[in-house]
Amino acid sequence: MSERLAILVGGGPAPGINSVIAAATIRARLRGVEVLGIRDGFERLMAGDALCAEPLDIARVSRIHFLGGSVLRTSRANPTADPAAIKAVVSTLQGLGVTMLLTIGGDDTAFSARSIAAAEGGIRVAHVPKTIDNDLDLPPDINTFGYETARHVGVGIVHSLMVDAKTTSRWYIVVTMGRKAGHLALGIGKAAGATVTVIPEEFNSDQVTLDEVANIIVGAIIKRRVLGRRDGVVVVAEGVCLAIDPQELASLGLVERDEHGNIRLSELNLGRMLQVEVVRRLSRLGHDTTVVAKNLGYELRSAVPIPIDLEYTRDLGYCGAEFLIQGGSGAMVSMQQGRFVPIPFDELMDPVTGRMKVRLVDINSTRYAIARRYMIRIRRDDFEDAQRVEDLAEAYGCDAAAFRAMFEPQVLRELAPLQLL
Repeated sequence: MSERLAILVGGGPAPGINSVIAAATIRARLRGVEVLGIRDGFERLMAGDALCAEPLDIARVSRIHFLGGSVLRTSRANPTADPAAIKAVVSTLQGLGVTMLLTIGGDDTAFSARSIAAAEGGIRVAHVPKTIDNDLDLPPDINTFGYETARHVGVGIVHSLMVDAKTTSRWYIVVTMGRKAGHLALGIGKAAGATVTVIPEEFNSDQVTLDEVANIIVGAIIKRRVLGRRDGVVVVAEGVCLAIDPQELASLGLVERDEHGNIRLSELNLGRMLQVEVVRRLSRLGHDTTVVAKNLGYELRSAVPIPIDLEYTRDLGYCGAEFLIQGGSGAMVSMQQGRFVPIPFDELMDPVTGRMKVRLVDINSTRYAIARRYMIRIRRDDFEDAQRVEDLAEAYGCDAAAFRAMFEPQVLRELAPLQLL
């Protein structure tokens, strides 16, 4: 039987998707393999709709790598919630004569790919990891494709906000995507030199209050004022919401959940919540600081990929197609130190959750320690200098004892000073 490769995109967009599609298609066609592009992720396959498939050839894809978005579109439809849905996907693909499936997506799409590889039907499956959140379980020095472009575009936006903040003497709270991990927020914040970046990992899986998160920002504003500046930009990962006690959010009427039970972070408007809390604290003591909330996410997902992602995705697409053509299956495609390394799906599974592992920011790393040292935050050494405490308390509008009571708890999570020798 002749071989036929299907290519499918799941989850949210990320810069470089079209480059993977193009590279995989070109490799397969040059090897004499027919290629089908599956439109709308798993959604139409789950419904048994074979009309979602379109033939792909070299002429069709030869220049799409320069485009953002996905020429095949995408969806978040997840067949793993229902065994019948997996059977429908496999059956529809078999009806199309598909013998190989290359999926492009994040952890949910990878989990679906694993299920299809394990299902009866003999379809060989490989997965190309894609997410601007950079949270798939790859080695620490390997980014998911799309992350570098998203960071690049995000840094440009944050830089513009920093200039505006200085020009108008205001503060911006910028909330970035990153449901489970703070890689994107930290990457943007550190590269742009944002005043402070807040990520969920810094709370060490502890539940915190909205009050505690707001106090980190208020502390930065007060400390910056003592240093002679009335402006700044705070970058916050949206996943910080998940560190805040859900009961507190529910009591404020702020929680909505999606069909998978996940808190709808986009509807939660973390930036607005923090803006209200920060302004309330400052206004109570007579501060007239202007604070503006800005969500930064959809602007990044379909950006035109920068060269590092263009090259990276061509490697991933080529290797994904060639791996399948040579008989490989059941693995995620990765490039490590310039070499192709297939990572078996089972190695990516978390034995506790039964889902794909999530890679978090290593807050004990030198990289994170340096990021923290460049942030303007209330730190442990601020409380070791009585005069510094007096200055900070005066800037806030309270006495030293009250300032300590409000802000000193922040330093309990502060990591030990960085020692390089």
